[in-house]
Amino acid sequence: MTQDAEIVPGNVWRFELLLYASLLLDTLMAAFTRLPDDFSARASSFANLVNLALISGFLWLVNLAARRRQRWARTVLLVVLALSVVTLPGQLADGDNEFGVLVNLVSTALTAAGLYFAFTGDARGWFARDRA
Repeated sequence: MTQDAEIVPGNVWRFELLLYASLLLDTLMAAFTRLPDDFSARASSFANLVNLALISGFLWLVNLAARRRQRWARTVLLVVLALSVVTLPGQLADGDNEFGVLVNLVSTALTAAGLYFAFTGDARGWFARDRA
């Protein structure tokens, strides 16, 4: 351990853990989701690549927020959560893939809980410190 290493506050650690758990659920769901049969192999590959890019981007944002104290990354994750919540009623109304909707609800709940921790308690000081 280096001298510059700091102990991550409990709420930041909870934020990181819950968001990584949410992303793990999203990754597993993406791996087992069947695309429509009328998709070509090229379209399926592109859809999988986009999914990989999005999940990788979210992993990067969680790392930036939790380890590098980037407040903007935390805010982007909050906006994405809001967009996700807005789409939930449409998924619930569709009702085609009940298991997928349940997993999405759990993932959204984990993200919401994680972001709650990112904005409360000892996380406030973690993000408020000057990094000079």
